[in-house]
Amino acid sequence: MMRYRSFPKVTIVKIEGIVGGGGSEIILGFDMRFGSKEKAYFYQPEGIFGIIPGGGGTQYLTRLMGRARALETILGCKRFNADLAEQYGWINRAIPQAEITGFVNDLANRIALIPSKNIGFLKQAVVAAEDLSISEGLIEEDHLFNRSIRLPESRRIMKEYINKGCQTREVEIDSKKQIEKLMKIIKNIH
Repeated sequence: MMRYRSFPKVTIVKIEGIVGGGGSEIILGFDMRFGSKEKAYFYQPEGIFGIIPGGGGTQYLTRLMGRARALETILGCKRFNADLAEQYGWINRAIPQAEITGFVNDLANRIALIPSKNIGFLKQAVVAAEDLSISEGLIEEDHLFNRSIRLPESRRIMKEYINKGCQTREVEIDSKKQIEKLMKIIKNIH
């Protein structure tokens, strides 16, 4: 699971079934998790067998849910539907079955527009936020920011954005419009 966490690419899992025990621990290593409201269920049954989760279940669930909810989840050995899993932080979102593929594909396509080295830098910064003190994390973030801003692809995107007149008050106010313009610029650069 640590490989998913530190992999310099984004990992997304779409859950349309039941994940429990080791399956749950595998998805917990992914960067983002989305579950079907109608079909996804989650559980950690190890307590029934007299053992504890061994693939990161105690560590990831506690970080995602907090201590009390992680204990309820692990010791309660109950199955959670996607809505409750979302509420507790097990997954990012519970999405209707008819919409989940479109949502995940749209997200993946947006992420694909981001320069791949920047995705790696971003993931390093997020892992640092989990693992380091705030002051150490801020130092790491600053270091990674300075590396990302020097990338030729990043410089091209920012220059083109400014040259297209996108950094105006009107565009800043309408963030949806700003993001759409930026996505068009990035698509043209790729």
